[in-house]
Amino acid sequence: ILIFGSTNRRMETTMAMDEALIEALRRTSTGTVPTVLLKKGLRNVWLRGPKPLQPGQPRLVGPAFTMRFVPAREDLATPESWSSPRSTRVAIESMEPECIVVVDAMGITDAGIFGDILCQRMAIRNVAALVTDGVMRDVAGVRAAGLPVWCNGVAAPPSVAGLTFVGWQEPIGCGGVAVFPDDVIIVDDDGAVVIPKALAEEVAAAAEEQEQLESWIVDQVKAGAALPGLYPANAENKARYEAFRKSQDSKK
Repeated sequence: ILIFGSTNRRMETTMAMDEALIEALRRTSTGTVPTVLLKKGLRNVWLRGPKPLQPGQPRLVGPAFTMRFVPAREDLATPESWSSPRSTRVAIESMEPECIVVVDAMGITDAGIFGDILCQRMAIRNVAALVTDGVMRDVAGVRAAGLPVWCNGVAAPPSVAGLTFVGWQEPIGCGGVAVFPDDVIIVDDDGAVVIPKALAEEVAAAAEEQEQLESWIVDQVKAGAALPGLYPANAENKARYEAFRKSQDSKK
């Protein structure tokens, strides 16, 4: 059970994801997912702004745990608000293991939403990653906490210098993209993408096939093949690819 900070309602969470689905999506790049979703009519799935805080972070997949800030209002955005029942501290205690926290900070870059202590707590709670269109503070400590972070930069001032925290586990807009609780998030070196929960299995299957086809196309390009008719593949090259797939399957 999660307590929704913005409404004090209680609702059940279905945050757990099937491990086989997670593994399938881990083999899928954030470059492939938007192409698959584009074929299904979804164009706006890549979050603008979030970038890896440090190089070498692994590709991660998990259900979204959403958090939302609004512009600072002087009577609410105070250090005292950090002890409120509606605070980032309380929200963190509601996070499930392996979730990916997605924070709507409206792209504000002069107030750090989280620092080392909060990130350390998320790491202890086995949060998979943090994604935000805002910025971080105490960046050396954040890196030391071991929580993978995708963000829009760093800033020294605390969140209340420019933001008011208002709730969690509700629909948000992050990096210009609508994100709902339990949507599937994939992050890698190219940033973060969102997959609507209801489409996750379908996307995973289509993306895996797309990755295999493009891997074959890369091999053809390395061998000297020209792009017209190969990428995208025409009927002749699709037939060649299918023959290749069958030959590989027969070896297993």
